[in-house]
Amino acid sequence: MRLILAVPLLITLLLAKSFAGQVEVLHYWTSGGEAAALEVLKEQMAESSHQWLDFEVAGGGGENANQQLQARVLKGDPPTAALIKGLDIQRWARLGFLANLNDLAAEQNWANILPTEVANVMKHKGNFVAVPVNVHRVNWLWANSRILNQLNITPPTNWQEFDAAAQKIASAGYQVIALGDQDWQHATLFETLALSVGGPEFYSDVFADHTFNAKNSKILAQVFDRYYQVLQYANLNAVTEWTDATESVISGEAAFQVMGDWAKGEFTNANKQPNNDYFCLPVPGTQEMFLFNIDSFAMFKLKKTKPEDQIAQTALARNIMGEPFQEAFNLNKGSIPVRTDMSLTRFDYCSKFSMNEFLSSSEKGTLLPSIAHGMATTGTIQGYFLERIGELTRNPVSPEKAAKELVKAIRYGQYIIR
Repeated sequence: MRLILAVPLLITLLLAKSFAGQVEVLHYWTSGGEAAALEVLKEQMAESSHQWLDFEVAGGGGENANQQLQARVLKGDPPTAALIKGLDIQRWARLGFLANLNDLAAEQNWANILPTEVANVMKHKGNFVAVPVNVHRVNWLWANSRILNQLNITPPTNWQEFDAAAQKIASAGYQVIALGDQDWQHATLFETLALSVGGPEFYSDVFADHTFNAKNSKILAQVFDRYYQVLQYANLNAVTEWTDATESVISGEAAFQVMGDWAKGEFTNANKQPNNDYFCLPVPGTQEMFLFNIDSFAMFKLKKTKPEDQIAQTALARNIMGEPFQEAFNLNKGSIPVRTDMSLTRFDYCSKFSMNEFLSSSEKGTLLPSIAHGMATTGTIQGYFLERIGELTRNPVSPEKAAKELVKAIRYGQYIIR
């Protein structure tokens, strides 16, 4: 009798092993909150008896990740999935390297559970070729509540209030803004100021459509004027990595940080609570606007000689879109789920606020893609944008000249083919 009962279990285990495949995943999530979030997906794949191989890129995303991915793909040995965002998804799909995910999308009803803006980024010619992981809001101002309360400062909603608060904070001996000395961090601050000063229409014209005229050039100079004013409150020699900047806010060395809500993953990892230990605030002047960054994994075509790896790839995509992963991952990462049909009961105030802003900004037309984080334009233009912002941050010029230099960089990026 025991032997008879054991047979089905043995068959199940053998079948599971025979279909167990391998997934190699290119990513650059190494910080505390990011690593904890990714561990959820690794555990789910292990439970399905699939092997996970890390293709971790040192130094974050950008050109380094693109170069390593390109080298692998051109050798005919692509990873199972790669952390790719925005228009670069379209580039890989256009070259014919990405797998068609329509069957899984139909099975999980992606058409009805994904916001249109998210679904469109994941498609090429109407076909799903990538899986969205989360939605980040970039235009966040993180604030140490103890410093603000101690100095009787009301969280600023405009730049006049911010400047007044900054003077109090500096006089009390605190660092006003924590900002790491990296191009992408400078660009993150800059793009939020562009949205604040110029508004949604200006932001879209310049950073998504690349429309330049006398009016936009004048506004861009105003953006640089505000940018240079804000930089006076930062110490670029203090830290390099964004996680160190976040830590300085967590520890109470600095009052503010402008950073996407992956920073909240660091607060969560440090057991800090919103509205108690810290505040999550829209960057002044960007209330009811949402600058988005969507993390996503593009799925590459695999060799047909290894069907078990194709099965593992489908399992990877299915798990990413599943409610258990969407909840667990985003609780750790600080972002919000891509699915609109999920309960946010376990999520904190900042996440619920972010979801409300995401949905309302979608209706109002103030949901905009981040250029600093690869959502608004091609990786080539983004690269020139980041580089020039970095140069203009370390070597300031007049706002008018800075505007001309940035326009020149974006235009140059439009004509470069990589």
